[in-house]
Amino acid sequence: MGNNHIITSIANRILTITISRESAKNALSLSMYSELTNALKLLDNDPDLYVAVITGSQTCFTAGNDLKDFMSGGALNEQHPTVQFLYQIASTKKPIIAAVAGPAIGIGTTMLLHCDLVYAANNSVFQLPFAQLGLCPEAGCSDILPRITGHVKAFEMVVLGDRFSAQDALEVGLINKVSSAEDVLSIANDAALKLTKLPENAVSTSKQLLKRNTEKRVLDSIAAELVQFETLLNSEQSQKIISSFFNRK
Repeated sequence: MGNNHIITSIANRILTITISRESAKNALSLSMYSELTNALKLLDNDPDLYVAVITGSQTCFTAGNDLKDFMSGGALNEQHPTVQFLYQIASTKKPIIAAVAGPAIGIGTTMLLHCDLVYAANNSVFQLPFAQLGLCPEAGCSDILPRITGHVKAFEMVVLGDRFSAQDALEVGLINKVSSAEDVLSIANDAALKLTKLPENAVSTSKQLLKRNTEKRVLDSIAAELVQFETLLNSEQSQKIISSFFNRK
């Protein structure tokens, strides 16, 4: 059941997917995860679609999981909407471009690891606060991130969990370009339009070749992370941290 928090539109063979739940800082609920999964399936299955652009607003990409909703979703198995989204974004065949502005926290950062081009505004704030919540990385982050940044930087990001800027993200190779919040979506759209003018088979084959040695490994990492994530989530320590987080709100 959709709540209009994920808005999709199509123009010039580009599927734009907008996260729109500003009252909750674009936090992702279970129904939003389902809508995101369906949008990415549409991208792959519709021959008229070439590329997706995922974005939020000029002030917020997503504050991450809606924790209360996430914890009502039951076991982290393949029926869980969040898990379905992780597997879908990791295996989508057509290109995905992200246009990020404002906070991109938790899954807001890890989903970018599965995008093919990422443009971020200079007001972007990234954070992987897993250890701070008594949790471990998800979305294949434990495999992809150290390959991009090296081990020591990845450890700093997922264990110390400090916030970092678009410039920091650019320097470690997580994003392609930094711009103003006003321009970031049009820069992403320009890149998407460029892709639509290239031979489709060449684009999708290039994506597959770039990922051919790592896709199975990433999917296996997602599965391994979920086992550990669920164990940690159910631990007394994590439950205490999360309930104090709710009480603070």
